[in-house]
Amino acid sequence: MAGDEEFSHYSEDDVRRLYPILRAMAGERMAFERPGNTLQPTALAHEAWLRMRSSGDPNWKNTAHFFTAAAETMRRILIDRARRRKRVKHAGDLERVPMSEAENEGLDEDEPTLQVNAALEKLKKVNPPRAQVVLLKFFGGLTNQEVAGEMGITERTVERYWAYARTWLFREIRGQR
Repeated sequence: MAGDEEFSHYSEDDVRRLYPILRAMAGERMAFERPGNTLQPTALAHEAWLRMRSSGDPNWKNTAHFFTAAAETMRRILIDRARRRKRVKHAGDLERVPMSEAENEGLDEDEPTLQVNAALEKLKKVNPPRAQVVLLKFFGGLTNQEVAGEMGITERTVERYWAYARTWLFREIRGQR
């Protein structure tokens, strides 16, 4: 998957080549979602592609950059959906709070996607390369070999980063409860 081709202009061949990979990434990620989830992998892939194209700067340096952007976009879509599920549909006797307070509020419910996201944001600050491995494997559905190719590191390094990140995230998530 790794390559140095510039993606500043999309041809039909680019779309034909990249879309099945994007769809497979979505399928891998959706396997971890809650049972009864209404979002289908094809819909996730379409939404990710549309967001990526309309983001204002759809010029990816190479395929590694593209797949990292795709994984990040899928993560954001799933986080947005998880947050919507948590929202109260009818305000009832809820009180208004400033947006800054609402954004900083902890996770009340056991929403795995939100917990993973919060922990991943912390890991990005502590160790960005390990966070990128999580992003590509967990949200992107890439194999160790694919992650190694995308990041320009060895498979053994991916395995070490993944083992470290899983343990770190598990401890972080456990501490959120």
